[in-house]
Formats: sequence, C-alpha cells, structure tokens
Amino acid sequence: MSLDHRLTPEHEELRRTVEAFAHDVVAPKIGDLYERHEFPYEIVAEMGRMGLFGLPFPEEYGGMGGDYLALGIALEELARVDSSVAITLEAGVSLGAMPIHLFGSEEQKREWLPKMCSGEILGAFGLTEPGAGSDAGGTRTTAVKDGDEWVINGSKCFITNSGTDITGLVTVTAVTGRTADGRPEISSIIVPSGTPGFTVAAPYSKVGWNSSDTRELSFDNVRVPLANLVGAEGRGYAQFLRILDEGRIAISALATGLAQGCVDESVKYAKERHAFGKAIGDNQAIQFKLADMEMRAHMARIGWRDAASRLVAGEPFKKEAAIAKLYSSTVAVDNAREATQIHGGYGFMNEYPVARMWRDSKILEIGEGTSEVQRMLIARELGFSA
Repeated sequence: MSLDHRLTPEHEELRRTVEAFAHDVVAPKIGDLYERHEFPYEIVAEMGRMGLFGLPFPEEYGGMGGDYLALGIALEELARVDSSVAITLEAGVSLGAMPIHLFGSEEQKREWLPKMCSGEILGAFGLTEPGAGSDAGGTRTTAVKDGDEWVINGSKCFITNSGTDITGLVTVTAVTGRTADGRPEISSIIVPSGTPGFTVAAPYSKVGWNSSDTRELSFDNVRVPLANLVGAEGRGYAQFLRILDEGRIAISALATGLAQGCVDESVKYAKERHAFGKAIGDNQAIQFKLADMEMRAHMARIGWRDAASRLVAGEPFKKEAAIAKLYSSTVAVDNAREATQIHGGYGFMNEYPVARMWRDSKILEIGEGTSEVQRMLIARELGFSA
C-alpha cells in the first residue's frame, strides 16, 4: 500500500470545516462547560447537523458515506481544542453506532442508525465491568432466555455517553451460555434507555474529560426482546475485539489532536510571554521543547493515518492500530506535560487550555486498551504468546 498519507481534496475540506468549527464554536464555550462538568448539548447538536456522527456510515442509513479516515480527521481537529467533545463523537460513532452497523440486523440498522447518524440520539457500548477491567473476557453480566425475551443481570462501569438526555441505547455484552469446556459464550444485546430495571448511576467525578458523560450501569432483571441480539449468539467476544481494534485508531487520532493542540497553545504562548526582556520563545531551551513536541505529534499522525488507511483498504490493521494507539497516547501525555511546563504557573490554571489538556491526556493511556495491553497485542502480532 502507499505510504503517502496526505489528504485528498475531500478529506482536506472536511479537516478545514471541523477545524473552523472547533475554533469558532467549541473553543469559546467549552471552558465554562468543562469546569461546571456539563455535557455540551448544543455543541453535540451542531455536530449532528454537520453530519459528523454519520461520517463513516452509508447514506442509506442516514450517514455521510465516508470512511474511518474521515472520522479520524474530525476527531483530531476537535481534540486540538477539546477532548470531551472529541470523545463524545468517538464513542458515539465507534462504540455506539459501529456495532450495529457492522453486526446488526437490517431491522436494527434501519431503526437505530439514522437517529445516531443525525445526532438525535447517542449510543453507548457496555463492555467494561467493575471486576474485569482489561480482562474483557471476564464478563459477569448474564443474559438468560425466558420465552421471547432476554433477562439481563449485572453491571458495567466507565461507560461513555450512557446517561445523557439524548442517550437512546446501550449495546451490552453478556454471558449467554457456556461452551463444552465451560468457557463463557458472550453475546451483544441492545438495551434501549428507559427499559425497566436498567439503572444509570450519577456521573463519575473525573480528573478529566469533564464535559463528557461517563457512568456506571446496572441491570436488574432487565427484559428486552430476543430480536435485540446483535449478530449471532455467542459472537459478542469476537465482535467487541473488532470494535476495539477500530476504536484504537479513533483514540489515536484523538490523542494526536491533543498532542498537536499542546503545540498550538505552547507556540502561541512562547511568542506572547516575555521574561527577562524577551519572548520566552527566543530561548533555545523552549524552542527545542517545541520542536520535540511537534515531532511527536507529526509521527503520531502518520501512525493513525497508516492504520486507518489499511482499515479502509481492507488490509490487516490490528498491529498498526495498536502501535498507533500506544504511541499517540504516550506522546499526548508527554506533550501535555511539556506544554504545562512551558506555560509555567499559568499552565496550572484551569483558564488555560493546556491545563485541560494535561488533565485529559492520562486517560488516553488507559481507555480502549491500556498501554500494557497494546504491547501485548503488538508482541502477539510478532509471533509471541502471552
């Protein structure tokens, strides 16, 4: 495949559009919302009208007919300004709508995708559990057949977009049976918001991503139709592995955006801030920090675009996605730390965007597969077994 990851005219037009939206609409509003821990409903509604939630989906289901590269471009530009808004889009698309697009029935697609593509509703993906963490195969939530219904019991934690006023559904992984050797068979099941017995806890008090919605979920004899099964019974584990592989590309694009945003803010500050009679950017020590930050963001961008290009081309991308996610999340943390250092005391003040970026960066080394998990995946692709 080609290693030329420069954008097509169509992708460049999208990038410019989202860049302008991030600076003109998101930037002026998000600081206050973030400090009040408020979900950005108006911004999300505008993103829906722009078609961002439908970027990688077919037009017949209300999408924009684009691809995963287009989604990554939008995520990177949003995260250059704010990660709460970016993760709301990322989770709404790659975790909320994508399982139904890839594995759902025709009826499920026609019922749910148009509303998710337009931003009318958000979908969530209920995978992580309090006692499992990175061990996604350790699912304890169960779903038992009773007549023409599933009866679901269990809990999920750290679920993004699961409790907003516009959340429409959560696709939940649950144990629906056992193999001959006793291993759990995991399936994916749609649980619409408001279903009796489905309880959404209050939002978490988080270090960062304070304008995104993250909650714990509980299921107490929740009943949904058997038709809410997504794909084949017992295929949920394979489904969410595919979802996470793709999602790592999206998180990598988001992390790249945060890393680049740190460069943007630090360059501006280094030119404006004067000390000892000159701009601090005139000091070679600051220039070298900025050069290293720009280098890291640039290489992270090449990484996620390479993985996305392989996905779009139908080529294997699992290793490249893991590499991109591992590298970009690491450099996001590095750039956020350096940006804070360049800003000095002001970098510790929440009125400055870099303080928000510093708070938002660490979760990127944890969410959708920790850095340790990424190293395991890369090693496996190299032929080693854990």
